[in-house]
Amino acid sequence: MKEVIFILADLWMVFAGFFCGWRFLRQYGNHLLGLEWMIVGTSGVNFLIWALRGGDVTDPQSMLVSFFDAFSRGVGITLILIMGLLRVTHRYKPGPVVDIGAFVLATSAGLYLMRFGGHGFSLGPATFFVVVNALTTLFLIYFTWRVWNTGARGPAVGTALATAAGSVIAITYDFFPLPGDDAHRTIFAAAALATWGTQLFVYFLAYRAMENHNRATEAGAVPMSLSTAGGQGR
Repeated sequence: MKEVIFILADLWMVFAGFFCGWRFLRQYGNHLLGLEWMIVGTSGVNFLIWALRGGDVTDPQSMLVSFFDAFSRGVGITLILIMGLLRVTHRYKPGPVVDIGAFVLATSAGLYLMRFGGHGFSLGPATFFVVVNALTTLFLIYFTWRVWNTGARGPAVGTALATAAGSVIAITYDFFPLPGDDAHRTIFAAAALATWGTQLFVYFLAYRAMENHNRATEAGAVPMSLSTAGGQGR
């Protein structure tokens, strides 16, 4: 039963990654979030195939699993996430050089940190992942507050809950193995994948709500300013 739950959780994350990632790209032109969401979806596909093939840490595919994991936990769903959300909180739109630089940094971090994957507990990388998650959580608390102030209560509450769950997963990942779990950590993996998929989906809904609010505000401000200018001219 737990294997079935694991597969469903992985498929949920894959769906959220590709569906919401495509929407970020096509509907909002947000390349940072769109590409990162799709990378998470690709990671989910790779992880599922590897797990179904036995999940052997000596399998060369496990290196790709470790790379994707380090890529997103280190820079993707931390720095890139924050930069992407700044698009709706501060109307920050980095140029292509910054976009490319962010993914080069994430790739470099992934290549370096993947060396520690599958080889037991490593204090340095484990601490790094928890610290960057904590810093990202601080921004997501601010992001939640901004979404709440738009009147989008559902997405705001969802963002808060998903972020809290993500923080629990981040701390549990290396430091607190679940008692009673098997050697492949199937129970934890299912919980992590379900949480990450929910984060991808909920953050997209929150982003959409805030973008819609921004567009409505900007559209309403234009006629008002024009009306005022017209009145002064008369």
